[in-house]
Amino acid sequence: MARVNQTSSVSEFILMGLSSQPEDQKPLFILFLTMYLVTIIGNLLIILAIHSDPQLQTPMYFFLSFLSFTDICFTTTVVPRMLVNFLSEKTISYAGCLTQMYFIYALGNTDSCLLAVMAFDRYVAICDPFHYVTTMNHRCCVLLVAFSCSLPHLHSLLHTLLLNRLIFCDNNVIHHFLCDLSPLMKLSCSPTFVNEIVIMSEGSVVLVTPFLCITFSYLRILIAVLRIPSAAGKRKAFSTCGSHLTVVTLFYGSIFYVYLQPLSTYTAKDHKATLVYTVLTSMLNPFIYSLRNKDLKQGLRKLMGRRKSQAAPS
Repeated sequence: MARVNQTSSVSEFILMGLSSQPEDQKPLFILFLTMYLVTIIGNLLIILAIHSDPQLQTPMYFFLSFLSFTDICFTTTVVPRMLVNFLSEKTISYAGCLTQMYFIYALGNTDSCLLAVMAFDRYVAICDPFHYVTTMNHRCCVLLVAFSCSLPHLHSLLHTLLLNRLIFCDNNVIHHFLCDLSPLMKLSCSPTFVNEIVIMSEGSVVLVTPFLCITFSYLRILIAVLRIPSAAGKRKAFSTCGSHLTVVTLFYGSIFYVYLQPLSTYTAKDHKATLVYTVLTSMLNPFIYSLRNKDLKQGLRKLMGRRKSQAAPS
């Protein structure tokens, strides 16, 4: 992956970004720098709150801490490159482009798998509460996280290696703010039939399977909740799932819009949807999970109180 394609005349690409207007570059730089800092700080606070509060040492928060860590890495793969492009050269090397694409797909699909794991955790907690502790034991949680991290990397490696086989001729202008499969395949002057077949088959399976697991889990949860006689019990059950459903809707809605379409229909309009799952969702996750979760809000208050007491002079 680190080599320059020897059968290609392209050694670097030009990322056109979100806007080609010079007057837009500084405002966009400030906007995305702010969003990036909010993402890093918010997700770090979630991780610290979970690991410092004994009451949050449960499978649900174990998965949430890994989701926050993945969001930090995912956003870091995309935004710093954007910030550089806003103020300086818009070029990226061939190897750098493929490396960015590899981590975007690996980390993005890790997010997807973790969301499915979190839905399964809620399904067990609500539909089979008496066996929750034995089913979601520490070994099971670690294996689920390990699977969620390893499978996406294999998926990403496959598509990166297939892309590396393509020949790129004179056109090296990518009309996007990141290195993505569709715009790169459009630049290729060699046949992309194999790539498209793999994307529509293996790629669709990897993308849709976690979503189907989430859908199945929440259908079972909905049936179980409707059987709860008390209104208070229903509210409590829905409150534990509401935050997760909000994140799932944002994440998968934008991903399906971008990727479940033929290569020929891909246009610059898809940039906005790409921003949702690469930048916006990662930034909003800490707010969505903390604002609707009493235990996590309490954990954050304890964390901030501990920091204040440590900073206060004795």
